[in-house]
Amino acid sequence: MPGLIGKKIGMTRIFDEGGVQIPVTVIEAGPCPVVQVRTQDRDGYEAIQIGFGSKKAKRAPKAELGHAAVANLEAAPRLLREFKIADGDAYEVGQELTVAQFEAGDRVKVTGHSKGRGFQGVVKRHGFAGRPGGHGHPMSRNPGSLGPGTDPSRVIKGKKLPGQMGGTRTTVLNLQVVRVDGERNLLFVKGGVPGARNGYVLISK
Repeated sequence: MPGLIGKKIGMTRIFDEGGVQIPVTVIEAGPCPVVQVRTQDRDGYEAIQIGFGSKKAKRAPKAELGHAAVANLEAAPRLLREFKIADGDAYEVGQELTVAQFEAGDRVKVTGHSKGRGFQGVVKRHGFAGRPGGHGHPMSRNPGSLGPGTDPSRVIKGKKLPGQMGGTRTTVLNLQVVRVDGERNLLFVKGGVPGARNGYVLISK
């Protein structure tokens, strides 16, 4: 079972049979048509390429339109991603993958593009405690000593310092699927997933 491409709708809460509230992220996942099947003999590995959404014809390059036409799609997908598979014969071009491959209780991993936070200091970026903040301390949020001066006379590689935070590809593992809505192509995943609302994510078991 490869996975799906989805769009993060937002967060809400649902209640289980015991009345306990569960924070969930709502993801519109699929339907995703299979655009291409990679084989070991031709490509050196086995995978399927699936699409999500659609582009206007005037915004899609001719190469993408031709690639979609081979899969009998009316429009070029807005997003194309590959998922590795064990058995390439189980899928064929044009086949649609839906949320039906998931069910409540499944554990999934979700990959997305985390929110960009800009240039941040060590307190926010790495969770440093900071130094005394009272009495007008001039260095309450700076990183402190960066290393010994005589030996090795340099900053050790990997030292946590201020810098750009967020805006990277991020994967969260072992999230639980709480509910599957096949009619509206929605997945309700417990907890938060990377990215902002309307950001694209990849869901796989």
